Order: sequence, then C-alpha cells, then structure tokens
Amino acid sequence: MMPYSVFALARQALTGHRSWPAAWRDPAPRARYQVIVIGGGGHGLATAYYLAKTYGITDVAVLEKAWLGGGNTGRNTAIVRSNYLLTANSRFYEHALKLWEGLSADLNFNVMFSQRGMVNIAHSNAEISALHRRGNAMRLNGVDAELLSRDDLGRLMPGLDLSAAARFPILGGLIQKRGGTARHDAVAWGYARAADARGVDIIQNCEVTGLRRDGDRVIGVETTRGPIAADKVAICVAGDSGRLAAMAGLRLPMESHVLQALVSEPVKPMLDVVAVSGALHVYINQSDKGELVMGGDIDGCNSYAQRGDPHVLDHVVESAAALFPAIRRLRMMRSWGGTVDMSMDGSPIITRLPLAGLYLNGGWCYGGFKGTPAAGTAMAHLVATDRPHPVADRFTLDRFDTGDLLDERGSGSSPWMH
Repeated sequence: MMPYSVFALARQALTGHRSWPAAWRDPAPRARYQVIVIGGGGHGLATAYYLAKTYGITDVAVLEKAWLGGGNTGRNTAIVRSNYLLTANSRFYEHALKLWEGLSADLNFNVMFSQRGMVNIAHSNAEISALHRRGNAMRLNGVDAELLSRDDLGRLMPGLDLSAAARFPILGGLIQKRGGTARHDAVAWGYARAADARGVDIIQNCEVTGLRRDGDRVIGVETTRGPIAADKVAICVAGDSGRLAAMAGLRLPMESHVLQALVSEPVKPMLDVVAVSGALHVYINQSDKGELVMGGDIDGCNSYAQRGDPHVLDHVVESAAALFPAIRRLRMMRSWGGTVDMSMDGSPIITRLPLAGLYLNGGWCYGGFKGTPAAGTAMAHLVATDRPHPVADRFTLDRFDTGDLLDERGSGSSPWMH
C-alpha cells in the first residue's frame, strides 16, 4: 500500500491534481428544500452537518455567494479558546472547545487543531486583578485556568520583553492551556465533505438577493440562480447579517466592521502559544509554516468591505514589536480583512426572527471561528426544534428588549467590547 500511495501522490502532483475525486458534489439548486442555510462558511456548513447528523434532516441546501470558506472563515486568525468571564458565554465556548477536541475524529478530516495554549498578558495591577477574577470565574465554570507570574511568562515566551526598559511593563498573565488554533480552511472543507456525504446540497456561486415572504412567513429565497422555496431559512453570513435581515424588513442590533490581520515572513519556531495583550489590543501566534500571525482592533468606521486602513496594521505591528522586540526587522507577507458583525453587548445571537421560518446566527464580534462547532450544534437544534439549545438559551434577541444583556468584558483584545 505504501509504494502505491507514494506513487499515486506523486502522479497527482505532477498532473495538477486533475484526476483527484471531488471532496463534495457540485449540484444544481433544486426548486425546493426543507431547509436553506445561507452562508457557506464554517457556521453555515456546521449547521447543515448537524441538521443531517443529529436530526436526520438531509433535505438541506447551503447557499454560498462565492466559494466555501471565502468569507470570515478564511479571513480570521483561527484562534480557539473558552476563557470567558460570564457564565453563559463560558458555558457556550467550553461546549465548543470540547467539540473542537474531537472534531477531526467526528468529521474524519484533520482540522489541525493545536492546543498550544492561550496567554493573556497583564501590564498593570488592575489587569492582574481582572485576570484573577476571570481565572476564578473560569475555574468555577469548570474551565481550565492558571495564573502566571512574570518569571513564568519569561520561561514560556523567551522573546517577551521583560526588561526594566520595556515600553509596556509586564507583571503577569493567565493561561488556558487547552486553548490554541485550528486550520480555518480545513474546518470548512471537513464540514463540507461530511455534510455532503449525508446528502446536503452545497451550492457555490449562488448569491441570495431576496427573501420570499407569504405574509409573516418566509417561504424561500431569490438567488442569482433563480428562486428556491423552503420551509425554513437560516441566516449564517457573519458581517452580512444586517443586509440579509433587511431583505425581510428587519433591523438587527448590530453593526458591521472590518477586522484586519497580517502575517510576517516565516521564521524558525519562537512562539509556542497564542499571546494576547488587552491593553495593547494585539494578539500574536506562530503558524505551522513559521509565519507570525497578528491582529488587533476593528477599524473604527462601519463597512462591508473586506479590506481596511493601513493605520490599524501599523498599530498591530507596533504593539507586537513592543512585546517581542526581535520581530522588528521581519517583513510583512500579506494582510487581509474580514467583515464582522458586532452585537451591542459583545455576545452572539442565535435566535428565531420575528418572521416565521426565519432564523439568525450572527453578532459574533471577535468570536465567530472558535464558536464554530457549538454554533452549528445550537443553530441546528433551533431550526429543527424551534427551541434554543441549552448552551445558547441566553443568545436570543429578547435580551435587547429586557436589558438582560451579556456584556462580556475582557473577552477579546479590543476596547470596543470593554
């Protein structure tokens, strides 16, 4: 078997992979489905997969306006963690993390999940107190957390500037050792292949241009490939949530912003964990290829563009170099931007919308990628049963009417959510 596999691999490489079998079908859209999922990113594909796997609902179409994973799934920094303060968010993201830990086996596809650890760095006594509080809350919620001293950080990240001349003094930190990263495109491909194998139609280059209504019920969608009827329609489109909801005459409590990131040229291994500084609004980790992956705050203005302003990248690089001076001479390889939907309290929304048959998965702010498995699980449960999943029962729209908000402080690297 081994010689044949090697020769087959070489042959495919030399022929441009032209004879490789497709990982999923490319069907033409049918006139009607039981469920339409709008959005072919991680959340949309995961929703379709769990609808088929858990509830036996296979008459499902995933509609993607471009290519699978070409939106935010392919435009993030692929960090996975559950180090949240509030119980509702901690419960949800810990559920997601446990799913991540078995996801490659579940999908029979290597999503390259690496539990390298997630470290929050403190630069002041106030931040130390905040990390103590968050760590205690995490442990009370059954989530791993460990406080780190200044010396601990030095041993964990030798390139960190702990000198007396450091621009931003470092006093300590908090680590979640089970946090880490995954390969974003592998997640999309794994869910796509697994959903397709269960009978789900995955339809690319099919943009939704309108929502079809019969009174107070949604009965399908208009697309660039013709109208498609459906009993239920699920919106899983991240930064475009507001635009899709507007097609049904709805206004959502969220804004769309650009979130940028960049990678450096590859270097030898120098950073074994994901490092975050909330005060500097920067996070940094090293990819399997050796590139340093960095990101920070959102662009200030509302936008649907997948590109941003250079001054944000300047801030990210400046902050990262202040933490790790050795990277100052590295060259930037590329940068990109994704459109994120920022809810008004910084927590996601997984809910039925006021029109019957219409469901929303949105408002993820900085947390969309790491929530992928739990978001798909919760959305599939909601669509199949019309009841919130137990781990997402606080993520409904009702909270914006009642004031029972989930104001998650310190959950990201940006002051936007603080």
